[in-house]
Amino acid sequence: MNFLGHLLVSANDTPLVITGNFMADAVKGRDLSAWEPDLQRGIRMHRRIDSFTDNHPLTLVGRERLRAHCGKYAGVALDLFYDHAIANLWGELGMEPLPAFTGRMYALLQAHSRLMPMRTQQMLPYMVANDWLTSYAEIRGIARALGGLSKRVPGGEALAGAEHVLQAHEEAFTAECREFLRDLFNHLALPDA
Repeated sequence: MNFLGHLLVSANDTPLVITGNFMADAVKGRDLSAWEPDLQRGIRMHRRIDSFTDNHPLTLVGRERLRAHCGKYAGVALDLFYDHAIANLWGELGMEPLPAFTGRMYALLQAHSRLMPMRTQQMLPYMVANDWLTSYAEIRGIARALGGLSKRVPGGEALAGAEHVLQAHEEAFTAECREFLRDLFNHLALPDA
């Protein structure tokens, strides 16, 4: 899962846990003592989600479907595809409307941006200005995200055009994401291992 999925699963937690979960990709190392306790909880939550996601049988199937097009970046594309599926399953999730949720998350993240690593602080205004979270609902939003990533990561050109794989297999990705989310929420309800 990408940003939308991570925010979804932490949405009912404290603002600092949500912030920690959001910024966790920019936090390196195991020693989290420099961060406030709730930010640490959010970072650990993000890592727990990523570990569960990386090893879930359904995500393995989805990544394999993408491997021919994306190579080693199949998992990156799948994270975006799951955010697309989450945006389109939003009504089933019993949440507030997606634009209201994303507006609330943007405001919360901006209010706590000074606590984030510099890389995340610099990215956040672009995310908000271009409404990345809501744009994931549309194929063109996913295409734009893939295109941006393809230019920023070494060898990332394999990501360009991957939205065509999503279009060809959208029902399968959505069904897998729906089942995966159920498993993820059950997993997160268990105490940390």
